[in-house]
Amino acid sequence: MAESTLVAAPSPAAAELDALRQRALALTLRRATSDGTHATAVAGLQLIRASAPAAQLPAVYEPGLVLALQGAKKVQLGDDVLVYGPSHCLLVAMPLMPRSHVIQATPDKPYICLRFSCDTQTLADLLLELDAGPPVTAAPVEPAAGGLNLAPVTAPLLDAALRLLQLLDTPQDLRMLAPLVQREIFYRVLTGPLGPRLRALAAGDSAAPRIARAVEQLTQRYDQPLRIDELAASAAMSPSTLHLRFKQLTTLSPLQFQKSLRLQHARRLMLAEGLDASTAAHRVGYESPSQFSREYRRLFGTPPRADISQLKAPADAT
Repeated sequence: MAESTLVAAPSPAAAELDALRQRALALTLRRATSDGTHATAVAGLQLIRASAPAAQLPAVYEPGLVLALQGAKKVQLGDDVLVYGPSHCLLVAMPLMPRSHVIQATPDKPYICLRFSCDTQTLADLLLELDAGPPVTAAPVEPAAGGLNLAPVTAPLLDAALRLLQLLDTPQDLRMLAPLVQREIFYRVLTGPLGPRLRALAAGDSAAPRIARAVEQLTQRYDQPLRIDELAASAAMSPSTLHLRFKQLTTLSPLQFQKSLRLQHARRLMLAEGLDASTAAHRVGYESPSQFSREYRRLFGTPPRADISQLKAPADAT
């Protein structure tokens, strides 16, 4: 008698998730036809594509939610490492600068993800409207890495993301419906496994939003001299407490955070606007070009000119 192999059919829940993901993936691939970050007609929605694994580099992560539809990415914040793919969503609770890289991607199956911007005021408004009962928790949240958190993707969340993508094909509906669907997306997050972290971000009396205010100050004024007393006052903390809590959440001191911000922005200026290293250094607040070059090499692993040449080489070759 010939041997037979029984293959278990996927559960209805898993099949539903896969069907939603495949539809969202098809819509995203149709619009994100090249590698990089693609803006959309929906404010706060970006489509990201990568066709190959990349080297691990520091990057600025703005507050928001990331849904990977294909491939996988690794993010390291201090000693904490998170790996996420289509089965998880990533919540970025405040501006952070982890080291990250795509670890699973090919030209045939590129890494594809959706990024939704996070508005803390919208979150606070949603909290006020929610019932007094505890948030629904479908599965435990993986340990937080500072302001980074992973949780399993749910069908209601993925369905809302799909409907937002579908609105891109009906521009006449965007103005009225897109804000409603975006609101639903964060409602799904708020009432799911990541809810406690969003609640901490939106709650006025916790340390997280106060550090977030300090981070926002640094982000907006990265090119100005750092005044730690003013920064601590903006967070309603003493300078010593600010330093301790800031490092707990971001893994960097305020000065290190500002320095990384400056270098990241300088890199963008050289890449996007063609500025030379000295001009970019001055633009982001450096007075010494030699100090800028030393710190740039320490962060990115290569001097400014060589780094920008390497980044431009693939684009120039196509």
